[in-house]
Amino acid sequence: MRNLIVNADDLGWTEGVNRGIAETHRNGIVTSASLLANGAAFASGVELARTTPGLGVGVHLNLSEGKPVAPREMVKSLVNERGELEGRPESLLLRLARRSVSLEEVEREWNAQIQKVRDAGIEPTHLDGHRHVQMLPGLFELALRLAKKHGIAAIRISHEESSLRLALSTGAKHKGAVVIKQGVQARGLKLLAPDAHEKAERAGIAAADYFCGIAQTGEMTREGVLRLLETLPEGTTELMCHPGYMDAELAKSATRLQASRQTELEILTDTAIRNLVASQGIRLIDYAFIAQEA
Repeated sequence: MRNLIVNADDLGWTEGVNRGIAETHRNGIVTSASLLANGAAFASGVELARTTPGLGVGVHLNLSEGKPVAPREMVKSLVNERGELEGRPESLLLRLARRSVSLEEVEREWNAQIQKVRDAGIEPTHLDGHRHVQMLPGLFELALRLAKKHGIAAIRISHEESSLRLALSTGAKHKGAVVIKQGVQARGLKLLAPDAHEKAERAGIAAADYFCGIAQTGEMTREGVLRLLETLPEGTTELMCHPGYMDAELAKSATRLQASRQTELEILTDTAIRNLVASQGIRLIDYAFIAQEA
């Protein structure tokens, strides 16, 4: 059986992103979303989750954007002089190597993020990471520990399958340098946590068999998604995506994923793509399903 999780990252970023995720679930192929506990539109993200029971909702663990959920004075190594989380994965990797980031404070912040989501009445289906931060050395084990603590039965393992990356690049008219750079980053994530699947299995935490979407982040094409669906392997695959409507809040935010979010929205609600899912016999699921199967 071929199962597909289509997970929309960044639920809670802005109202427009939330509306886009809702649209791609109700009228498209999105089955799952990841909620930013410190997102500017967290409240409406929670409301969407409450009123859309068919949408699986996980926690999008974050160390890079916005204000921390834990008290600032308790996560000093994670924040800048403005009291905001700051750090691209590359800089976080260096700081972890230099031990200038406290793993105890990371755990404290992530625990607060998960608890905030749960306190809002949501039982998360899975954990994943903003900019795949959960894959950095020492942090994957921490994420597994928090998953066990909070009874969260699944986690994203950001090991992009090369054959799926190739399929998604079909028909690309995108920025080649961006895709190449993101493809290198995808390979780097495998090197940083090569035994992630084994660790998750030992911890009793479920994961998808395959994952894709890193290299084409912000560069998704209709042709690429069609090709992915045609070549989807047996087992469970997660396709990461970032749909949304462009709004003033998104335009002002730090993310480079702006106009591309609406392009993804159009792709993920495309009739031909929905029909191909049906004709191929692909089962659309969320992380709760694989947790039950494990």
